[in-house]
Amino acid sequence: MNLDLSHLLAIAAALGWASGLRLYSVVFFTGAAGALGWVDLPPGLHLLRSPWLLGASGVMLFVEFFVDKIPGLDSVWDALHTLIRIPAGAVLAAAVFGGDHVTWATIAALLGGTLAATSHLAKATTRAAANTSPEPFSNIALSLLGDGLVPSALWLSWTHPVAFFAALALALVAMVATIWMLGRFLRRAASAVSLRYRRPMPPAAHIEVNR
Repeated sequence: MNLDLSHLLAIAAALGWASGLRLYSVVFFTGAAGALGWVDLPPGLHLLRSPWLLGASGVMLFVEFFVDKIPGLDSVWDALHTLIRIPAGAVLAAAVFGGDHVTWATIAALLGGTLAATSHLAKATTRAAANTSPEPFSNIALSLLGDGLVPSALWLSWTHPVAFFAALALALVAMVATIWMLGRFLRRAASAVSLRYRRPMPPAAHIEVNR
């Protein structure tokens, strides 16, 4: 498959954006698709076809599939992966162009890192807000949505790059709005909890203040 610049950018954007949601899913499915001959990976991504990397990412994908559906533990998992998903998204996006196209690889790295940061923050904010509800079904539904979005985005970037960019634009608008709205909700919730558990001032202190 001969990939033009727009197609390569679509793949780089998909790898970066999806890494913010499910890094191990991105590595495993991209590597497996290349190993099975379903797609012709750019040279910079050939490492993903390694049996060792496929095995390691497959194990982590299996672990993340279940951890991501447990309320509370999902937010801990997201927090631990803040320093992993974003740089990994930048590296994967840059690898699409390899070392022969330094300028475009740098642009792809910036694009991939930014998209990974946006999707990661939107995911972490959404799951933290969902954890304020006592029922577990919203967490499971959101997790299953993420499970389906990642392979769908990767497939769309390879087969229909123009449609992928249109879908990505809508997703980014939705994610930015989600971060803003749920961020305000979480701040209000944190303030309410802080006021509820704030210890009252002793009577002597009240008298001293009144004086």
